[in-house]
Amino acid sequence: MRIRFALLLTLLSLGAAISQASDLALTGAKIYTSPTDPPIENGSIVIHDGTIVSVGPAAKIKIPRSAKVIDCSGLTVTAGFWNSHVHILAPALLHVQSSDAGHLEEALDTAFNRWGFTTVFDLASVLDNTLELRRRIQAGELRGPRILTVGEPIWVIEPVYVRDFLRENQIHIPDTATPEQAVALVRDHVAKGANGIKLFTGSDQGRGEVVLLPLATAKAAVAEAHRHHLPVFAHPTNVEGARIAMDSGVDVLAHTLPNSPPWTSEFTSELKRAHLSLIPTLTLFDVEARKAKISEQSRTSFIAQMVDELRAYSQAGGDILFGTDIGYTDHYDTAEEFTLMSQAGMDYRQILASLTTNPARKFGDSAHSGRVAKSMNADLVVLNEDPAQNVTAFSKVRFTIRNGELQYQDIHAPGR
Repeated sequence: MRIRFALLLTLLSLGAAISQASDLALTGAKIYTSPTDPPIENGSIVIHDGTIVSVGPAAKIKIPRSAKVIDCSGLTVTAGFWNSHVHILAPALLHVQSSDAGHLEEALDTAFNRWGFTTVFDLASVLDNTLELRRRIQAGELRGPRILTVGEPIWVIEPVYVRDFLRENQIHIPDTATPEQAVALVRDHVAKGANGIKLFTGSDQGRGEVVLLPLATAKAAVAEAHRHHLPVFAHPTNVEGARIAMDSGVDVLAHTLPNSPPWTSEFTSELKRAHLSLIPTLTLFDVEARKAKISEQSRTSFIAQMVDELRAYSQAGGDILFGTDIGYTDHYDTAEEFTLMSQAGMDYRQILASLTTNPARKFGDSAHSGRVAKSMNADLVVLNEDPAQNVTAFSKVRFTIRNGELQYQDIHAPGR
């Protein structure tokens, strides 16, 4: 309790100072302006009204006299992170309308702010509740990320692993078997303000049984979503589910495939021709293996299979988006995900792209998000360490800044 109170005081004092100043400046940092450009050593960033107005070597950047300055000497700055696979289903976030700000902010810190996420894509939740959370963040009542959401997903039948959770929390998500039902759900979600649509093209029923979404239903949902310029995600489960995603025009696979033979060059070529992005969620499979209490050898083999699938698609030039499935799992620490992505052959620049430029491009936000550049939104992450030296540095967040405002500060960092 004392730690949370100290964090609140720190954020309030620094936040008040920032709000009183017309500008915010970060100085002395190593800045990765994008995954492909060389970093700026000893760089500075000036922010005004939530927008980056200048970035470059410190000697060339004029800091306004009125600016609140954060000394980032020895630290690393990147664009704010996207988490393209979360769920607004953590117990503390399930009843937003009746929850006080303190409890909600604690949950948002635990899941998102603490890990540098300035934008998250919720890939299944109770739409009205998630929209209310988004409203409260946008209104300035809560510190939190920008939330994009698909709301309730489309499935023929709910997956076995969420059945008890839905019953216990009295959440009803209707089954959607026909094209007409799918189109009606998409139109309802568009009218309410959803940002995408989620299909369970393969719904795991346990004991090796997977119920597939009929191709006609998937095609109808995708066509209607695309008519409204919304991306479509698929939870595939197996190869057949992935093929339905490809054949229906889905945009993003929400996971690698736990029920799949090794990915061949022919299969990865099919995925690429379908312009599918992949969210690996590798840590999820470790969490599930431990939950199932399988042997250590089986767990290691299972995770290696998922890593191999990511390696195959990444090396084939497939588009990779970072995601954790937080909200379904409570494994908040992102270090393992970065480690496993590295084991799949992704270097720190590719991982940074999965966190920034790739999702910004995929979801049509490249003009505002994903890079540290003039006129871009001031969504930034300040890291304690340089990810070029160790990719787990992406999990060591000193500050999270969204729209030029401090969302999170590591009060335990040295010198703080």
